[in-house]
Formats: sequence, C-alpha cells, structure tokens
Amino acid sequence: MTSKIWYKFQLAICLLIGFSRSDNAPPNIVLIVSDDLGYNDVGYHGSPEIKTPNIDKLARDGIRLENYYVQPICTPTRSQLMSGRYQIHTGLQHGVIMPCMRSGLPLTLPTMADRLKSLGYATHITGKWHLGMFREEYTPTKRGFDSFFGYLTGAEEHFSHYMTYYNYTGLDFYDNLKPHNQSYGQYSAHVFTQRAQSIIQSHNKSKPLFLYLPFQNVHDPLEVPSFYENKFANIKSKNRRIFAGMAAAMDEGIGNITDTLKSSGLWNNTLIVFTNDNGAYIQLGGGNNAPLRGGKYTYFEGGVKGVGIVSGPVIKTPGVVNHQLMHVSDWFSTLTHLAGGSPYGTDGFDMWKSITQNVESPRKEIIFNIDPMFPPKGESKSTIFNTSIQAAYRYKDYKILTGAFGYDGWAPEPSLASGGVNPADTMKTPSDKNIYLFNVAEDPEERNDLTDSHPDVVNFMLKRLAQWQKDSVPVFYPQDDENCNPALHGGIWGPWVTS
Repeated sequence: MTSKIWYKFQLAICLLIGFSRSDNAPPNIVLIVSDDLGYNDVGYHGSPEIKTPNIDKLARDGIRLENYYVQPICTPTRSQLMSGRYQIHTGLQHGVIMPCMRSGLPLTLPTMADRLKSLGYATHITGKWHLGMFREEYTPTKRGFDSFFGYLTGAEEHFSHYMTYYNYTGLDFYDNLKPHNQSYGQYSAHVFTQRAQSIIQSHNKSKPLFLYLPFQNVHDPLEVPSFYENKFANIKSKNRRIFAGMAAAMDEGIGNITDTLKSSGLWNNTLIVFTNDNGAYIQLGGGNNAPLRGGKYTYFEGGVKGVGIVSGPVIKTPGVVNHQLMHVSDWFSTLTHLAGGSPYGTDGFDMWKSITQNVESPRKEIIFNIDPMFPPKGESKSTIFNTSIQAAYRYKDYKILTGAFGYDGWAPEPSLASGGVNPADTMKTPSDKNIYLFNVAEDPEERNDLTDSHPDVVNFMLKRLAQWQKDSVPVFYPQDDENCNPALHGGIWGPWVTS
C-alpha cells in the first residue's frame, strides 16, 4: 500500500469515528462541571431568560446529549464522574460528604486523574472537589492531580471563599495543599477561570492536557457581581435575576477558556465536555427545570436529567442531538479509552461510538441509587423489594422510583413578570404513595404513573433493584467529628486527621 493510499485510509477512519488527532496524539480534555444548573437554565434548551451564548456555541459546534443522566446531588455525581463506580459500590449512597465527616471517595479506587496521568497526561483541577478531605490522602493532589486550586468542600461564599457549617466557619480555598486567602473578595468563577487560563498558557505541549474545571456556579449562596445581575433587570424575581447573572458569569468564563485554548495553540486537538452535577434547586427560586418534574435532591427527571455536551475541534459532526442512553459514570471509561487506555473495574461504559456515530448505547440500565439510610416511607407494596426504601432505577425506557420522593411538582417556567414559584403549590403525590413507574421516553415530564397498568414491568424492575441491593456495599455515613472545627486549625477548613 502506498503512503498516499495509507494516509487516505487513516483519514477516513478518523472521520468515521467522529474525531481526529493531530500527529496521532491523544486529545486534550477539558471537563467542565456546572453546579446546580437546571435543565431550563441554558439558552439552547429554550430558556427565555438565561443567556448562555458560549455554552450554546459549544452545543451548536458539538453534540448535545439529550438522554444523559447525572445524580440528584453533588458528591454522588462527582464520585461517579471521577471513579466510574456507582455509589452503591463506594458506600456513598446517602447524602453528600459533610465537612466534618471522616469520609471520602475510597482510596482503593483510582480516579480519572490517576488513569489519565498514567497515560501521560498533565492533570489539573481548578474549582470544587467535594470528595473528601479529612486526611491529606483524600485531597486532589493525592488523587492523581498535578495541581489543585479551589474548594475542598461545598457551598462556599463566592467572594470571601469562607464556608459555614452549623456553628463552624472558616476559609476553604487551597492552592495545592496550602490555604489561599489572596483571592478574598474576588468572585469564584473569575478566579477559577483565570487559573484555568494560566494552566493552559503554561502547559507543556509535549504532554496532553486534562483540565477538570468544576465551577461552583450556580450553587448557592446566590451571589454575583452587580454587573452581571444588572444584565437581567427585566427579571422580577431577585433570586432568578441573581441566578441568571451567575450563569452569565460562568458562561463568560467558558468563552474566555476556549479563547485561551485557541491563542495557546491547544484548541485544534481539544475535546470539551460540559455537564451539570444535578438539576436546579427549585426551593431557592433561582434555577428551573421546566418542563421536567422535580429538582435537586429528587430522582424525578428534573433532578437527574443531565445538561451534557461534547464539543471542540475533535468533534467532526457538529449540531447533532444524541439520544443514546448515557450516565455520568460512563465518562471514566469513555475518556480513558479515548486517551489510549483500557477501561477496567468500573460500572460505566465506553460511550464514544454511541456519542459520535450514534451506535446503539451499550447501556441498558442505570441504578441511580438504593439508600437504606433515608427515612422509609409507608409500608412496602411488594415482597420482591421493600418499596418503603428510597431507590431509583431505569431499564431502557422505563424508570421506577420507590420510597420518599421529595419535591415532586412541576415548577413552572419563571415569568419575567412574576416574583417566583412556591413549590408547595405543586406537590402531587399522595402521602401514602411510595412507588412510581414512568416511561420517560414517551412521558419525559413524568405525568402518567404506570404502576397499576404495567404490573409485569414493575415486578421486573423491583427484581432488578433487589439484585442490585445484594450487590451493594454497606452505606458509610459517619457522624461528624468536632475536631474538624476551623477554629482549631487557624480558621481554615482542611485535613485534620494525620494518622
């Protein structure tokens, strides 16, 4: 075969699989996470209020993932993103890792950064960690990252970078393992973006880059420079107005990062992945998941339907809307394989061909969670699986929910002329009900309960839940340790256990 024919053959293969690599080099990977961003909080989903031109451009120039799922709260999504393992296999089934817990993503599990670093990547994180910090071994630079700049826990104030947990208050901002107070008064989205730009500009191009950028925007506290809030003066609800400004500040940062990738010569071989970690927290009145049901903390679509995009020059099929079933735990295998490694030991799948070629998804089911620690609701309606336990499971087009459901209404799209939504006005579930079945492909708003009309489907899915429950590890949710108190550590949140 002549060299000319061989070149054409290689080029055809690259185009076929939906991406190209310069000099056969693995792509740079920029993984961006938005915190508490709702389904209706991006422009490309039709929001009449939230303006996200840079995120929308990523969607137009890339592939939108419209059958993509995350978890309903922070730590579960981040743990599965970084490890590829369901939370029923990590012991993190209940709630999130609280600041005073001796808990974290198990050290026996390699992180995505560990795997990519072993494949020759430079690995950096700027933003929010929230996967454990009671000992140094659980912090990012001990979990595969070359550098860390950001928050170890969650819900920090965006300007002061302080975090309050009950009566404990302290600074939670680190530059690697050193507390960082030099950014006091500067907005979190700005400082995270600036550090990301610095990493890109100083990157040694002999190595591929993995940049993990988990913004804290648009998580509460609702704070933003007035410049951004004033852009949305037509929104009457103050919470929604601030939230819109927070989304705009994050979106601006994403635009600045893409510009820096271009000016630094990294853009042409870069893949950008954008995802939220869970749906919007409706009760604060800022975010919105319309037309989906529920929100953050719930397993209704408003809590777990992801906002997902893959974009950048390595994507050769721009403007595609992809409907292959995918879960946040799949990123570990997908990105590891794309980087030239062999995925192993995860609950996820390599989704690259499903994303870029629309090959049928290898994923047929998602075990969202089984949480035996969550307060049970009512009496079990089945002998197959205890339906008083909070659990959620999807098989193909069907999704079953059991136990307590949390906020279960449809918060209407915020009106430009209204002052917000009272979620209590839209509660729908009878007080004794503890099982729902939906066909979310036909009924994405989850308005038609199929529990009574599809008993065979219910029983099949309850059997699968029972099987997954047998495969689960015990929940690990320790009591708070008062020795975490920042007052004992110079006013700083951080590792407090040394042995």
